[in-house]
Amino acid sequence: MKITLLIVGKTEDAYLKEGIDKYLKRLKFYAKVEIAEIAELKNTKTLTEQQQKSKEAELILKKLTVNDYVILLDEKGMELSSPQFAAYIDKKAIGSVTNLFFIVGGPYGFDQSVYQRANDKLSLSRMTFSHQMVRLFFVEQLYRAFTIIKGEPYHHS
Repeated sequence: MKITLLIVGKTEDAYLKEGIDKYLKRLKFYAKVEIAEIAELKNTKTLTEQQQKSKEAELILKKLTVNDYVILLDEKGMELSSPQFAAYIDKKAIGSVTNLFFIVGGPYGFDQSVYQRANDKLSLSRMTFSHQMVRLFFVEQLYRAFTIIKGEPYHHS
């Protein structure tokens, strides 16, 4: 199974990049995991919020195929504990899912067309985090999920 974290914009802060890279290196032992970035839109001051979401949606949807399983990281998504997230990932790995896409939208969230394409929505917390921080939190939780699946001692319940 290949897992892609598709994000709008680049990770800017060096300390976040360092943390993300740390977990991506660890994840190599469990699955093929990559981060794919979509460039932030230019001249957004002339666009309405909906126009910006629509343009981002076009770029997001171009990255997907009909066979991809798409999960939006969204504040309205289901909330899972770390063991529940591990079971969720394991179920996808055991099933017929070969390409798993987790998507972080732009500053205004997702256009309706992206919601319609999604298979699931997942919330990392009821709290709001910056889009930059979510990337690090997600790869750490993905790493934690694989250690739980493998019965390794990283996660202490």
